[in-house]
Amino acid sequence: MAKVIMIQGTMSNVGKSLLVAGLCRIFRQDGYRVAPFKSQNMALNSYITAEGLEMGRAQVMQAEAAGIVPRVCMNPVLLKPTSHTGSQVIVNGEVLGNMNAKDYFDYKKHLIPDIKKAFRELEDIADIIVIEGAGSPAEINLKQNDIVNMGLAKMVDAPVLLAGDIDRGGVFAQLLGTLMLLEKQEKKRVKGLIINKFRGDRSILEPGIKMLEEKGKIPVIGVIPYMELSLEDEDSLTKRFDKGQKGLIDIAVVRYPRISNFTDYNVFEQIEYVSVRYAASVSELGHPDMIFLPGSKNTIDDLKWMRRNGLEAAVKKLAEDIPVFGICGGYQMLGERISDTDCVEGGGSIRGMELLPITTLLCNDKERCQTTGVINKLTGTLEALSGCPFEGYELHMGRTVRCGGKEGQKEDGMPIVFGDGKNIYGSYVHGLFDRKDAALAVAGALAERKGIKLSDEKISDYRFFKEKQYDKLADTLRAYLDMEKLYGTLGEAHLE
Repeated sequence: MAKVIMIQGTMSNVGKSLLVAGLCRIFRQDGYRVAPFKSQNMALNSYITAEGLEMGRAQVMQAEAAGIVPRVCMNPVLLKPTSHTGSQVIVNGEVLGNMNAKDYFDYKKHLIPDIKKAFRELEDIADIIVIEGAGSPAEINLKQNDIVNMGLAKMVDAPVLLAGDIDRGGVFAQLLGTLMLLEKQEKKRVKGLIINKFRGDRSILEPGIKMLEEKGKIPVIGVIPYMELSLEDEDSLTKRFDKGQKGLIDIAVVRYPRISNFTDYNVFEQIEYVSVRYAASVSELGHPDMIFLPGSKNTIDDLKWMRRNGLEAAVKKLAEDIPVFGICGGYQMLGERISDTDCVEGGGSIRGMELLPITTLLCNDKERCQTTGVINKLTGTLEALSGCPFEGYELHMGRTVRCGGKEGQKEDGMPIVFGDGKNIYGSYVHGLFDRKDAALAVAGALAERKGIKLSDEKISDYRFFKEKQYDKLADTLRAYLDMEKLYGTLGEAHLE
């Protein structure tokens, strides 16, 4: 049986994902086989495994920290919101279907066998399993048939560490209020409290910690400082969307309501002089050096949104002067037309942005595969991308062909990157720029247009950069967590 520990939080975005990643790295450094687990994740950032199965990127990030290959059993249930009240439900990497919130609430108890099966698979490969909860265990309206917080902790008999976010204020009320709303047996599972994202002098915090321990009857095992890390975060609450500062080379990503897989652009944040901004209006867009149209979970609605608020017209005007690159849903938008005869996104047909000579038919069959190779020959502004190696994956519910091609069939020989010969480019491949050569080719082309010379001496592949970030995360947690107490909280998993 594997040892197990679970990180729960007082709310979303308290740092659970990074705490799990940091513990995975620590246990790996200490010689253990370790794996992450999150029974149910809600995210629009997803990943395709080597087997062609879909899972949340947060567990991929945690698997990287653990030094193991991502497996779909690390995230057996993935919810991808398609509207304010509904989601696409993915179980064991395969699409189950779309459900509204109430239907899923009533249905989720049927997923318990899948969750148990996935956990057993991890027990076969791991000495320690680090579990991440979701939201808060004190969401009493969601407690019935819970499969991701205390319901899961009971299911696998996991001890819990409860984390609160002091950066957002009210951390003592967060932690004590959560404990007060737990049932007696649930509270007994909580073995330690963590105050996360602290800035300042800890001595000023001590009276509060003392009172917290007295009232909560549970020890505080760590006060973690606010960390400046560049790792993937919770997509719905990322602070990347708030960045507005422009670098000498300014890249803008259109932030439509159902933006997905925006991790495709994280790599550019590591390049000197380059800034990545997310724009949701014409004023925020401004006049960047390059525009990315990212993936979307509802391509037609997001294109309508761009059309209504003027972003489509602004992008088309800027495309006369600067490169525009669409990935996945953004690629589909750049074409002549998007049709949805199977009602994948509600049905209908819409004129595209008419910047690339392609048409797309949305289909119920989801394309899921990893892909590697070199980028095909390109012309125009991004000609330097030609021949750059890439490792990525495709994840879409559309079939795209050149205008005049047979609608609904994936065209053989369609290039990895399709372009108009000047400024417009599109691709279905996520992770296209994660390799050093591809990212620098784009940044270098933009810099050359502005008379700026980039040095690649400090630039490494994004994977190598992330490895350093995981080590930095682990070093910080070791310094500020009571590691002896933490190891003492590990328990043996016992599936019900």
